[in-house]
Amino acid sequence: MGVIAMDKRQITLYYSSKNSIGKQIHAYVESSGKKNLAIDISKTNVTGTQWAEIASGLNIPIRDLVAQHHPDFLEIYGENKQDLDENDWLKILEKEPHLLKHPIAIDGENYIELESAASFKKFMEPDSAGLEKS
Repeated sequence: MGVIAMDKRQITLYYSSKNSIGKQIHAYVESSGKKNLAIDISKTNVTGTQWAEIASGLNIPIRDLVAQHHPDFLEIYGENKQDLDENDWLKILEKEPHLLKHPIAIDGENYIELESAASFKKFMEPDSAGLEKS
């Protein structure tokens, strides 16, 4: 059993209020009419275990949660990412949450990385067969 609560009647959103896409998607989730739990990672500490569970739910390595082309990432870590192991990536997300690549929504057991507000609208459509859910 994971540490993230799964509820078919609730959307859990991991986002940062420090970027415009995060704010937009948060507004869409709030107005979706579905019960939701919004976790602003710029104000709430997300543990390494939770990040690992999110990556697993998305079927991606933890490093893919990080915006590796973000200027702050490049300034701190440079281009040489091969030296970073899984624990390093977890520490980056814990210490620099603004480096989360995209907001993440969890709806029941479905995880989705939301690249735009439009992707959330598509995720919420009753027939979202064209959108792959992890």
